[in-house]
Amino acid sequence: MFLTKDTRLTLHDGNAIPVMGLGTYASAEVPKSDGTEATKLAIDLGYRHIDCAYIYGNEVQIGEAIRSKIADGTVKREEIFYTGKLWCSFFSPNLVRQGLEASLKALQLDYLDLFIMHWPFSVKPSDAHSNQPLDFDDVDFCLTWEALEGCKDAGLVKSIGVSNFNRRQLERLLSKPGLKYKPVCNQVEYHVYLNQSKLHEYCKCHNIVLVAYSVLGTARDNTWVDPNSPVLLEDPVLRSVAAKYNRSPAEVAMRFILQKGAVVLAKSFNPTRLKQNLGVFEFELKPEDMEMLDGLNRNLRYAQFTVMKQHPEYPFHDEY
Repeated sequence: MFLTKDTRLTLHDGNAIPVMGLGTYASAEVPKSDGTEATKLAIDLGYRHIDCAYIYGNEVQIGEAIRSKIADGTVKREEIFYTGKLWCSFFSPNLVRQGLEASLKALQLDYLDLFIMHWPFSVKPSDAHSNQPLDFDDVDFCLTWEALEGCKDAGLVKSIGVSNFNRRQLERLLSKPGLKYKPVCNQVEYHVYLNQSKLHEYCKCHNIVLVAYSVLGTARDNTWVDPNSPVLLEDPVLRSVAAKYNRSPAEVAMRFILQKGAVVLAKSFNPTRLKQNLGVFEFELKPEDMEMLDGLNRNLRYAQFTVMKQHPEYPFHDEY
């Protein structure tokens, strides 16, 4: 499978998504300016897919970085593929466009390339960046989707998709009466310990691209990750495969996902790692090594968002 940093997958609506994206989530302790500088460097290095979200609270800084690289001639706007996410407090149909416009205003961009529902469940409108507990709401995500279709028709977004949907939820959306646009993607946690084989196969059958986050097993943020969970990059099998190719375990973990046909979001603000991550395009894993890495699957989910477990649309009660 020949891939380069310029490789894009064609979505079913005709738009094309770069197979490698920069993830921009960072914990509250990380200075927002780090995101600005990392995004600028990533664009200089050749990254063209930038993944962010309203709830991350850093769209102002990420937008500043993108616009500065457009202004200095490094890229044109149409070369950048920006993914934004509709936060759950904007799921009421009358609030969807407001949620989108909040992101556009922060970014100071005229449109988003991809806009996705961050989760399949809703919470009551509130200040999403406060520390107040989330208050469940019962908005039907099919109604939210209709409003997203309207945003696409208005030219504010080029493609629309979902994130963290399980098969049952995708089926309900795809079978919605009057569906105008299918989701182009489903962004989910995906790594060698959670190989998503059944969900990926289902998405392929419906021409939905899987976009992978937490491909390296996620940062050890104890506010939402079990500190006792295994450290993926220390896995002995993964490390042995990496040694065979003279590559880092991170490069092999990402290359595995790419060769599965998914889009990879590589999250790092570290300049050395940003550059090293592009090494995934310099080698190809042999079938026997892909099979060996497939065997590491534990159905282990790092990002469980357990605060929402009691919500009826919490997606991780189902097998996939």
